[in-house]
Amino acid sequence: MRERADRILDAAGELLLRHGYRKVTVDDIAARAEVGKGTVYLHWRTKHELFDALLLRESIELVEEFTALMRQDPANVQPHRFARVSFLAMCRKPLLRAVLTTDLDLLGKLAKHPMRSHDLLATERFHQVAEKYALLRTDVPDLPYTMTAVQTGFYLLDGSESAESALDEESRADALAFAVREVFEPAEQPSREVLAAAATEFISIFTELVAPYRKWIYD
Repeated sequence: MRERADRILDAAGELLLRHGYRKVTVDDIAARAEVGKGTVYLHWRTKHELFDALLLRESIELVEEFTALMRQDPANVQPHRFARVSFLAMCRKPLLRAVLTTDLDLLGKLAKHPMRSHDLLATERFHQVAEKYALLRTDVPDLPYTMTAVQTGFYLLDGSESAESALDEESRADALAFAVREVFEPAEQPSREVLAAAATEFISIFTELVAPYRKWIYD
């Protein structure tokens, strides 16, 4: 059942990127996945639920990637390093980037998917952990909003505004990391012990995200 569901989601993702939400039908997805239309509805009641599941599956893959990176090197918990790896990961996941930038042409009403409130709660917890371990400055006005505004700008600009100043993804990720480090982090570097403790808490948050995501997709 899960293998079949993933095959349907793979087909839906391919068609979504090619044609956009409004133009893709359940019939199109079923044909691409080589299943009957009724089989699609065995997994999700509506086209909208199917695409919600697709976006959440993309989110799980991203969360698991972040978890692995922090286990490999707790220093990735530092906001500038996390911003860099997040940017590069999003470059490989155009559907999630479309959600982040509210790309209505591609996503239509999917731009506000059902786990958005859950994501916002997780973001609040991330900032609480960062504050607890002094990973961010305390003198930046409206810090969560300001950081989100700065980082979103890097996603909205694709680095090719002019041929002379075109930047590749690595260069843009480096620029984002520099901005976050210089603007939002304290001058003093955290100790290895602090980074390890903070990474453990971040991993816990990531782990808690995965279970409800999987339930939404496959149950």
